[in-house]
Amino acid sequence: MLKLSKITGFADEISEELKIQIRLLKELGMEYLEFRSAGGRSVADFAAGEVKEIRAYLDSEGIKVSAIGSPVGKISINDSFKEHFDSFKRVAETAHILNTPNIRIFSFYIPETEEAGKYKNEVIERLGRLKDYGKSNGVILLHENEKGIYGDSALRCKDIMEALFGDSFKAVFDFANFVQCKEDTVKAYELLKPYISYVHIKDALKETGEVRVAGEGDGRVKEILKELDKEGYRGFLSLEPHLADFAGFRQLERDGMNFSLSDSERAFTMAYEALRNILNQ
Repeated sequence: MLKLSKITGFADEISEELKIQIRLLKELGMEYLEFRSAGGRSVADFAAGEVKEIRAYLDSEGIKVSAIGSPVGKISINDSFKEHFDSFKRVAETAHILNTPNIRIFSFYIPETEEAGKYKNEVIERLGRLKDYGKSNGVILLHENEKGIYGDSALRCKDIMEALFGDSFKAVFDFANFVQCKEDTVKAYELLKPYISYVHIKDALKETGEVRVAGEGDGRVKEILKELDKEGYRGFLSLEPHLADFAGFRQLERDGMNFSLSDSERAFTMAYEALRNILNQ
């Protein structure tokens, strides 16, 4: 069965401060984080020496890094790629220092007034360059479906995977992002299941796009996790709550929540408990 020990998460949604992030992860019994930012700074902006200090601290606390939650590929397809590629190289170095092969990436924002298909070749060419560098430097690129990028639909995610899938290029499956793009998550899963190597756990309402804890939206999280389990998935389940800032947050709070925690800490705890409940079922 899917194991609680494989739960990770974007701990910067707990707090900007790394020590607060780690304290709550440990209270929840989590052993991993998906490192995206700390101290208000993106993972792409840390120098190697700073990353080594972070690694030493995480080691001292018994916390490992499941993936780098990088911003790579989160620029316009029309933006210059050279500087962005240089940033990716630094992220790859950071991944090595933090002892994870996994780097989350995106497939470039497409101009809203234009057809995404016209950019297919350019997107795949750029991603291919990232893949080639990653392969030669021992990292795995994990493409996330995200609203507004080329790979926001399941069909275009499949375009990318058919061109690039392999040991160094795989797919992230994000329930809420597909819901917000008006995609049927079950159909998306069936289309992409050969490529899925990492899963982001958040849910959303189809009508409004508002994010919910797993199982309380239209992402059919429980159903798809059950199918992943049948398929033998043993990868990470990464919490990305996106809860604390939306208007209905307080209506979702559970009885018995620790109110000494900040809103963000409570939101992350709620997201963890919702996922744990699904897994226990």
